[in-house]
Amino acid sequence: MSRAFVKEPDGDEFADELPERPQHPIPNYVTPAGFAALEAQREALIERRDELVGDDQNLLDKEHLKHVERDLRYVDGRLEHAVLVDPAAQDPEEVAFGAIVEVADEDDARHSYEIVGEDESDVVNGKVSWISPLARALIGARVGEPVTWQRPAGDLELEITAIRYRTG
Repeated sequence: MSRAFVKEPDGDEFADELPERPQHPIPNYVTPAGFAALEAQREALIERRDELVGDDQNLLDKEHLKHVERDLRYVDGRLEHAVLVDPAAQDPEEVAFGAIVEVADEDDARHSYEIVGEDESDVVNGKVSWISPLARALIGARVGEPVTWQRPAGDLELEITAIRYRTG
């Protein structure tokens, strides 16, 4: 269809369609802390939505409401598909989801990484998603074993020096 026959929004109108945030087609593994954070995010979005619903006059609030509702649908989907994993139930001798892994690199520099869900990842604080190349290299390894982290900047050899899991 020619664009000549498509109605464009007027200056005072916003486009009605807002693309959905994509849900990944993989399991949504979460730690208890990650599940709690998703629930808190959901509650905050519901509160914000309720604040915005009352103001029918403000066009910016209407547009913001669309974003809040879209984000709420996303979080609801993440919670609906959440697979809660108790790190304390993992084998303490092997790296798995929820593990806090201490490693030494080729220069004997020490690093600590916690393997968490996608929504929980925070690289600055050492929390890496279970689907990241680093986590995939670590999962299944044991203390003393070397692993190869395949990175765009070049492979890095790491040795597992400790594995622990949060309890309670």
